[in-house]
Amino acid sequence: MTAWMLAAGIALLPLLLGGRVTARLASAAWTSRQPRAALVLWQAIGLSAGLGAFGLGLIAAVAPLAAAFPHGAHTLGDQIADGRGLSGLGWGHVAALLWSLSLPAWLLAHTARTLITTAAGRRRQRLLIDLVADLDRGYGAYVLPEARPVAYCVPGRGRRRARVVVSRGALERLSPRHVHAVLAHERAHARGRHDLVLLPFAALARAFPMLGAPRTAVRAVSALLEMLADDQARRHHGDLVLAQAIVRMVTPGERRPAHTLALAQVDVAQRLGRLLTDATAPDRGTALAAYSAAAGLLSGPLTVLVAPVVCTLF
Repeated sequence: MTAWMLAAGIALLPLLLGGRVTARLASAAWTSRQPRAALVLWQAIGLSAGLGAFGLGLIAAVAPLAAAFPHGAHTLGDQIADGRGLSGLGWGHVAALLWSLSLPAWLLAHTARTLITTAAGRRRQRLLIDLVADLDRGYGAYVLPEARPVAYCVPGRGRRRARVVVSRGALERLSPRHVHAVLAHERAHARGRHDLVLLPFAALARAFPMLGAPRTAVRAVSALLEMLADDQARRHHGDLVLAQAIVRMVTPGERRPAHTLALAQVDVAQRLGRLLTDATAPDRGTALAAYSAAAGLLSGPLTVLVAPVVCTLF
């Protein structure tokens, strides 16, 4: 069973090391050059940690039933199907089994809670925007009667439900080409449904508030999503125009509205640096290493989950 426990447990290293690995990843310079690869790696870390914790509990639970984990899991399934229940398992093994069963339920409950809370907040935001903002058909955005420079996206299902919002103050401060760059950034958030990418990390942070790694992941993934939206906007409007727009939109100490994705509120200095330098030059070697690391993290837990199924079939 040791090899199987190692296969499942290696995915927990980023969490077991006290968040040091995730903190170093969040501050790594290469993530600015390859935000998409870095995002995939963060997703692999979160998914593999959950699968690994589930797999460890299952491996420990069936240890008395067979020398190899797949056969033990197969034996436990046969016992339950035959009405013999958990015979052969001690209290510790039953506790491990309960852990494996309760962990997915705990995560799903917090994911559902986060989804419901976020969806309700966005419905309120969209209703408020429809009441107080005017639709500017030239820009294709809702204009708030607000003196401060503000631009954000309230995500939703389909283009009709999403709201891209800009304030009157932003329109007065920016030139038309800067406004178009800002709106392209926000539309990239809406098209890419970046809110759904961030949702599992927010749910994980809510499910395990005592762990620092999920909170680090939320901040890092938020920054990466802003970079991806920047990359979409810069393709059509240029690096300098987008960088100028971000600088003119920055309001020190300003907080974005809840449940929105805003242009100039996340890691502004880092994003400006990558726009004004060659920090986004292609680096296929780094991207390949990130994708390989993501596959490596997932391989162990997935092998643990698939092995009992293969054992049943053959």
